[in-house]
Amino acid sequence: MKTNILFYFPLAILLFSQCNGTEIDEERPQIDLTGISAFPNNCDTIYVGETFVFDALFTDNAELGSYSIDIHNNFDHHSHTTDVAECELNPKKSPVHPFVFIHENEFQAGQKAFNPLFEITVPDNGYDEGDYHFFISLTDREGWRTEKGVSVKLLRRDHSI
Repeated sequence: MKTNILFYFPLAILLFSQCNGTEIDEERPQIDLTGISAFPNNCDTIYVGETFVFDALFTDNAELGSYSIDIHNNFDHHSHTTDVAECELNPKKSPVHPFVFIHENEFQAGQKAFNPLFEITVPDNGYDEGDYHFFISLTDREGWRTEKGVSVKLLRRDHSI
């Protein structure tokens, strides 16, 4: 009888603790780059010395937590790309003065959707042109995370035309 109590008592506590009426969030947040003005998309070009608008839609079934954007070079052809379409890559090279951009932001409590429209400027400071990743990470309040890697080119416009 003592063995039965030692076995069933912890099991009963575990079962009752799971029945407290709170719903468990098991869905990852979503990053949507399919809107008509969404930017950047895979294989887009970002230009040195110019400003562009990051436009996406972030959603979660319960509550958004935070997001981050990381733009970094892909001169060694590593991969984070989550898109099926592959972009044409330049030959591999070693970075000399690569552009790096990092932006992090937390959401207000209770927020389920957000359209992060904000400007990003790539200063004309002699940054290396070529293949880059625009890497987006989105986390909800429960800690579920979704990542989207977008391959982009960083180039200088030819103004001689």
